[in-house]
Amino acid sequence: MAKQFPRLDERLREFIGRQHVFFTASAAAGTRVNVSPRSTRELRILGDDAAAYLDLTGSGNETAAHLRADGRLTLMLCAFEGLPMILRLYGRGSVLARGGADYARLLDTAFGGTEPPGARQIVHLAIDLVQTSCGYAVPLFDYDGERENLDRWAAAKGEAGLDAYRREKNARSLDGLPTGLFDGA
Repeated sequence: MAKQFPRLDERLREFIGRQHVFFTASAAAGTRVNVSPRSTRELRILGDDAAAYLDLTGSGNETAAHLRADGRLTLMLCAFEGLPMILRLYGRGSVLARGGADYARLLDTAFGGTEPPGARQIVHLAIDLVQTSCGYAVPLFDYDGERENLDRWAAAKGEAGLDAYRREKNARSLDGLPTGLFDGA
C-alpha cells in the first residue's frame, strides 16, 4: 500500500497543512534512535524537496547531535482525523544556528521574522524521498489546541536562563555526542 515519490506534490502539501503534529526521527551509528513529537505551527514546507522547522528548547538536543554525526532525518505526519494516511519525508538534515546569517534569512523568509519563545535553532531537511502509506490503524483523535506551557516556561527563564539551561542540557546527546549548539559561541 506504500507509494513513493521523488518530491512533494500539491496534494501532499495540502495534507501537511491540515495536520497539527509531526514527528522527527534520527540516529547515528551506535546511538539510540530518537523520535520527537512537534507542533506543525513551527513546520514550513520550503518547496517540493525541502522543509524546515523552528526547533524549540527542550530537555535534550538529540536531533542536532545525530545530524552532525550522520545527517539522516525523517519527518512523519499522520492523519488523526479525516481520511487515513501516513506521510514520511526522508532526507538529509542540517542545523542552522540561531544568530547565524542562514538562520536569520530563513527566519525572515519562512517564519515572518518572528521567533517564538525558546527558539533554539532551525532544522532544515533536504528531501530525497517521500512515502505515503495507508494509516488504517492510526486511531482518530480530536484536536483540542496548542499547549502554551513551553512558551510560558521559556518567557519566564529569559535569554540568560535559557542559555544556562541549554549549556547544561543541550550541549551533548544522551549518548555523549556533541550537538554543536555552542560552536563559535
